[in-house]
Amino acid sequence: MKKKLLALTLTGALAMSLLAGCGGSSDDTTTTDTTATEDTAATEDTDAAETETSSAEGSVYYLNFKPEQDQQWQDLAAVYTEQTGVPVTVVTAASGNYETTLMSEMGKSGAPTLFQVNGPVGLANWKDYCYDLSGSDIYGELTSDTYALKDGDKVAGIGYVIESYGLIVNTDLLEQAGYTVDDIQSFEDLKAVAEDITARSDELGFAAFTSAGMDSSSDWRFKTHLANLPIYFEYQDKGINSTDAIEGTYLDNYRAMWDLYINNSTCDPAELSAKTADDATSEFLNGEAVFYQNGSWEYGNVSGEGKFSDDQLAMIPIYFGAGDEANQGLCTGTENYWCVNNQADEADIQATLDFIYWCVTSEEGTTAMATDMGFVIPFKSAQEPTNLFVKTDQEMLAAGKTPISWNFTTMPSEEWKNGVGQALTAYAADQTDANWDGVVSAFVDGWATEYALANGQ
Repeated sequence: MKKKLLALTLTGALAMSLLAGCGGSSDDTTTTDTTATEDTAATEDTDAAETETSSAEGSVYYLNFKPEQDQQWQDLAAVYTEQTGVPVTVVTAASGNYETTLMSEMGKSGAPTLFQVNGPVGLANWKDYCYDLSGSDIYGELTSDTYALKDGDKVAGIGYVIESYGLIVNTDLLEQAGYTVDDIQSFEDLKAVAEDITARSDELGFAAFTSAGMDSSSDWRFKTHLANLPIYFEYQDKGINSTDAIEGTYLDNYRAMWDLYINNSTCDPAELSAKTADDATSEFLNGEAVFYQNGSWEYGNVSGEGKFSDDQLAMIPIYFGAGDEANQGLCTGTENYWCVNNQADEADIQATLDFIYWCVTSEEGTTAMATDMGFVIPFKSAQEPTNLFVKTDQEMLAAGKTPISWNFTTMPSEEWKNGVGQALTAYAADQTDANWDGVVSAFVDGWATEYALANGQ
């Protein structure tokens, strides 16, 4: 295992943190497990977990990627332990730090028995640690083989949640501005509405968009999720699903959308480098902006008691001025694949397999994932979700809308994302053609460079 980790460390320097970070947490420390207080650092937490003893055979250590669902996983793990006696430790990596946390934890005794990768690019870094799930019970519960992440004939990962993102809308504010979501069916429609709101912002008392924060808790929304759209449309044109050299065909559309966000928001564009995910959430909750780019995972943060009711919220596509906008759906897919650590003890591997099977088949597990976490899970026993944004995606699919697939899992490295993010931030502060050329260079030239490094070329 030590030799594998040495090799992994070397390759990891080229392709760190490939998971995009669909979460709202801006904490700098990981959260803790069901056996310790919630404010203890992850390193202390896992050290304590290594010394625990139990009469149950095997134990589970889940390194969770999604900060916004930390408490729900803690609660579900506690239920499972109460029912079975099997200790389940859940540690949640801080937003944007999953890959570095995973690499650190894999180097310890008592390493995670359950972890996740974002897709084929992430799998390349961890495939030697992935237990073959092809004969497992959970694999048999998948509704489609599409959600199995394969390494040749080996099933290396199981997709456990399907999510969507778009523009979350405060429908009350939109109506105060004189519009409804039906008035927005294209980029040009969105632009006209946003710029009209900006022109009347003093009169209305709110902005069009929340701040497009570019600190590490928020920048993934734009260097990854928004950047997915120019990649998606280029892939569609070429009939491909990955590339070693992106051409940037739709970067003018990317610029137009970025301009719309930053010039019609709650703050001056020059302030974006310090704005956080929490800032954007607070602005939306406080009625300071109509539109908020985020995903179905954010539903619990914007709805419920003291927040918004479902009839005050909507989610619309991120219209990009490309493709068939009249039939465009939300951005829907997964970057969340469970992998079981094949280096763990046999008893712990079996305990982990049993735990994830219970999560997706039991009443307690499926209820927690559908209702508490707001997940659509691709398993036969899945319950109907209560999440408004998930329902919106399902309604769009039923109406024949085409979802935008998640192609950001093919981005060559975290370094590439960071380069794009830095260039976007520089451009926001000084919106010149020369600074946009920096974004184009980071996107196109950076892709070729990082792909070559990640693939030993």
